[in-house]
Amino acid sequence: MRTIAVTNQKGGSGKTTSAVNLAAALAERRHRVLVVDLDPQGSASDWFGVARDPSARGVLDVFTENVHLADLVTDTGDFLGAPARGARTARSPGVVWLVPSSPWLLGIEKLVAGDVGAETLLRRAVVELARRTFGSHPLDVVLLDCPPSLGFLSIAALVAADEVLVPVEAHVMALSGLASLVQTIERVRERLNPSLALSAILACRVDTRTNQSRDVVEQLRARFGPVVLRTVVRESVRLAEAPSFHRPITAYAPHSAGAEDYRAAARELERRWQKGKRR
Repeated sequence: MRTIAVTNQKGGSGKTTSAVNLAAALAERRHRVLVVDLDPQGSASDWFGVARDPSARGVLDVFTENVHLADLVTDTGDFLGAPARGARTARSPGVVWLVPSSPWLLGIEKLVAGDVGAETLLRRAVVELARRTFGSHPLDVVLLDCPPSLGFLSIAALVAADEVLVPVEAHVMALSGLASLVQTIERVRERLNPSLALSAILACRVDTRTNQSRDVVEQLRARFGPVVLRTVVRESVRLAEAPSFHRPITAYAPHSAGAEDYRAAARELERRWQKGKRR
């Protein structure tokens, strides 16, 4: 089971868009994927069309009551829609599950203040997930959708993850924030999670008609080399519409540029995994 923190401290980077649509694209390729929504705003949960109970503490209890993540998993029903033409739907089809967010997460900083080792509790819950089966099969991939900040929840996700995927908006202002995030990843690796690796950077909201987008992608490749995926996610109206219909882009507009890009990103990640670049 691979555990991937999808994070960027800057809002509007395509973080939740990438978590949701990569989950769907990986499921098309027969992977069994769990999305854990750690953002108190609950954007991923809303995208899945999961109604959030304001009184339910949800993920908060993983940190305060030692509740297992497996006990919070929600079936996403027909979220994936009908299989797209050419999708790999033979034996053992992929599935996407969700651990929804909770508004209670807004107060987590105060609730865990002074609790030594609180940032490691999510890691323990993720380890337990690897021992569970869902529909008689284990999970293949866990995507931790982090808040757009480097607070407690994002640090806990980095401690729990094996690797980090960073969606980056193709805008010059996004590059300075990325440098700060990389420093945080390095500190977490040195102090809390020696196995953590920055495994992929995905350029998002790329407007191929502008020099600025092309320049930002070139700067990313110059700075981070092969960590940057060859795939880029182009700016797309269809991608912006998909959350309103509670469908991933692969189901809402299966032949759109956005669907094509996220399928390409999923294939590229899969090839990297098969080569054993990161276990």
